[in-house]
Amino acid sequence: MRLYAQTPARRNRQVLGDLVAVALVAAAVWFALAVRDAVMLLAEPGRKVESSGDGLASELAKAGDAASRVPFVGDLLKKPLQSAADASTGFADAGQSLQDTVGQIADLTTAALIAVPVAFVLLLWLPPRLRWIRRSATVRHLLDAPGGADLLALRALTGPPGDLAALPVPAGGLADAWRRGDQQVIADLAAIALRRAGLRPDGPAR
Repeated sequence: MRLYAQTPARRNRQVLGDLVAVALVAAAVWFALAVRDAVMLLAEPGRKVESSGDGLASELAKAGDAASRVPFVGDLLKKPLQSAADASTGFADAGQSLQDTVGQIADLTTAALIAVPVAFVLLLWLPPRLRWIRRSATVRHLLDAPGGADLLALRALTGPPGDLAALPVPAGGLADAWRRGDQQVIADLAAIALRRAGLRPDGPAR
């Protein structure tokens, strides 16, 4: 299976197209990751709320434990402090929830920003490349098959006439020479068909 043409012009176009496709995919991934980093900045308030809530809950719990040791009124003093500590824990949970939500949004946004451009690039780039690979393999297999040169010559005759102008025209014309089995004309026409496919007559099949 050949991935690139043997003729320089077509091969250069294919390499350039592949490089552009890779560059576009890389740019899409880079942009998506940059957007993710920007979205994740929105989680910073949640981290601060969580940290403050945890710290306040810890301090209030310590204060409650200390208050519980006060004779006679220790339990009365501890109860409101414990309630405040529980409320602070709720703030910490809210901060964590905000971080989780922002993280999910960032993940979905990143996936969409990668998937959509990559799918678009693949739809534009991959089918033509696969068609050429399949067509070049078919043409090369046809050349190697018995009578394949005749069929390639016929393909050249029925294709665009521009390339045929460079060939010397025998008496009766190219079509008549092909029908008579003129081997030189058949070889010249087959070479044109190969060049149209981006292949060379002397190029090894790979």
